[in-house]
Amino acid sequence: MQHGKYRFIVGFLAMPLGLYALFVVWPFIQSIYYSFTDWTGLSPDFKMVGLDNYTRMFDDKIFWKSLQHSLLFAVLLPLVTISLALFFSFMINVGGRRRRGGPVVSGVRGSSFYKIVYFFPQVLSIAIVALLFAFAYNPDSGAINSLLRGIGLDSVQPLWLGDPNLALWCVMAVLVWSTVGFFVVLFSAGMASIPADLYEAALLDGASRVTTFFRITLPLLWDTVQSGWVYMGILALGAESFAVVQIMTTGPGGPDYSTTVMVLYVYQKAFRDGQAAYATTIGVALLVVTLAFAAIVMRLGRRERLEY
Repeated sequence: MQHGKYRFIVGFLAMPLGLYALFVVWPFIQSIYYSFTDWTGLSPDFKMVGLDNYTRMFDDKIFWKSLQHSLLFAVLLPLVTISLALFFSFMINVGGRRRRGGPVVSGVRGSSFYKIVYFFPQVLSIAIVALLFAFAYNPDSGAINSLLRGIGLDSVQPLWLGDPNLALWCVMAVLVWSTVGFFVVLFSAGMASIPADLYEAALLDGASRVTTFFRITLPLLWDTVQSGWVYMGILALGAESFAVVQIMTTGPGGPDYSTTVMVLYVYQKAFRDGQAAYATTIGVALLVVTLAFAAIVMRLGRRERLEY
């Protein structure tokens, strides 16, 4: 059985690893290379400028603003989204009342319907979600301010996306709404595989639902939660935050750069300002932030693996 084992492994891995190196690793290497040049992205001619782009980046106030916003997204969005998803999925799968003659632990009635409702935002494109909420946040004719006027709160009419102090939080709320349903379904699938005997034994011993969540559900789901945390953080640092900020905010990234994130700043420098080399420099910084985030989450979340 050992004869030709390594040739077999190499034969199967050569093609996928080659494609990965060509379409993933090589573009990263190119970006790092271009970050040391003055390439505009529009001309084949460029020259090496050493660390000038990195020096400029460290002196760029807008870059530091975008970095601050991206770090805020990476910390708060996974925290809020994962927490809400765990709460909803626990209520759906374990939070139901005991029915006569039924099991001690059961989900709420209509749990399948709730899963569909929570997952519905995932069916919509993030561009459609951003447009819908942009209309809802409109201070004059939007649904939110219209609702406030309808219930007699005419004096409370925020500018929402037009207010530098509120715009970033409005964007974050949209991202939470659009992604929490995915994790509800993901965690629900994990909870459904946990033996009900564990919950029944804990409840018969006098444990509350809160205790069973922290002592049974969360430890047994920890690998899934950790992976979801990394995945959500990468979304918050990358495509999801870019799409929502690009579509919803004025500028985009405004007002007064209050919603500018790193991935949007990369796009603006490359395609709006024709500074591709400087954009790749910011992209390298974004790569470092993303890898550092994933490494920190995996390191802090490391614990003994529990099986059932």
